[in-house]
Amino acid sequence: MTAVLQLTDVTRVHGEGATEVRALVGVTFTAHAGELVAVMGPSGSGKSTLLTLAGGLDQATSGRVEVEGVDLGAAGQAERARLRRTAIGYVFQDFNLIPALTAAENVALPRELDGERRRPARAAALRALEEVGVADLADRFPDQMSGGQQQRVAIARAVVGERRLVLADEPTGALDTETGEEVLRLLRERCDAGAAAVMVTHEARHAAWADRVVFLRDGRVVDDTGAAPVDALLEPSAR
Repeated sequence: MTAVLQLTDVTRVHGEGATEVRALVGVTFTAHAGELVAVMGPSGSGKSTLLTLAGGLDQATSGRVEVEGVDLGAAGQAERARLRRTAIGYVFQDFNLIPALTAAENVALPRELDGERRRPARAAALRALEEVGVADLADRFPDQMSGGQQQRVAIARAVVGERRLVLADEPTGALDTETGEEVLRLLRERCDAGAAAVMVTHEARHAAWADRVVFLRDGRVVDDTGAAPVDALLEPSAR
């Protein structure tokens, strides 16, 4: 399998001396094309830090983070920004949509920032919105949409342009059960189409959608296993 995301012996330290916090310690982690990986662990275990490093939003103190073979630590700021526009999609827990832009404009923005003309960028955005089932909301602003609709728009923005890596930080945290299941199904479908996805979650029933489950504790990987052990935690009716 092709490795889309590779972390090798990654450590992230915040602060120094008495205020030093080791958010990640010696983490080695891979996400392959076609694979949905769930990351679980208690609060403060390093889950969100792993995602911000994978998305090029932060840099490792030591170790190597690669996306599609590109070393994010060695890449310049412009190259990391290009990867975020073209190869990496990030689904934030709080949606992070721009209030002054419509759904279509929010989704098209990464394409336009990458130099694509407005018309083809909008066409790509409309295709992505259709893929997640909210094409009819293209001209609505975020405050005219429900939380579930905003999250679908955020996912459309994360996958527009055939992104190879999708990072999702508690993507169902603010959603009702039915809408949350639909969001997970969309992520699963994107992986089945060839992307890699890494999803932070604290819900065993959501992790059961994944091909692998990685457990973090105190910034370290303490287990990296298939989804079956997590599935065994669920009530029979929830499987």
